Amino acid sequence: MKFICPLIVVKDVEQSKNFYENVLKQKVKFDFGENVLFEGDFAIHLASHYQKLLGCDSKQILNKSNNFELYFEADNLEEIYTKLKGEHVEFIHKVLEQPWGQKVIRFYDLDAHIIEIGEPMQTVVLRLANTGLCVNEICTKTSMPAHFVESILNAAKQT
Repeated sequence: MKFICPLIVVKDVEQSKNFYENVLKQKVKFDFGENVLFEGDFAIHLASHYQKLLGCDSKQILNKSNNFELYFEADNLEEIYTKLKGEHVEFIHKVLEQPWGQKVIRFYDLDAHIIEIGEPMQTVVLRLANTGLCVNEICTKTSMPAHFVESILNAAKQT
């Protein structure tokens, strides 16, 4: 058995597809009308069609359940946060730093699914190194292994 992708249920496929394509810059891999798969290997599925497949009613499709999120990474987190403010999304929180040093934002998409965007850990390592932390301190803060931190720092020195 092979896991393929998470699938979230949406009220309006076109509106959601537009949000993911134009706001979050995701590219459509396949568009089947009621079901759209993005290159990041997640899919959106029209709620009314999904209900028929499950044989359930709309009350059984929960809104804002807060028990699942789609996770993305980006280096330009502050820029994305500013853009999202202009899109009037509902933020769960503004940009904040997690205990392991990674900066993230969380918000709801158009159908109240949680979206998290975080810095790649490579970016976190470089940011922490730029504050003067040594390899051991970065490893302690991030819980990343020394060989990972060292490889990031060595690659940065070579560029």
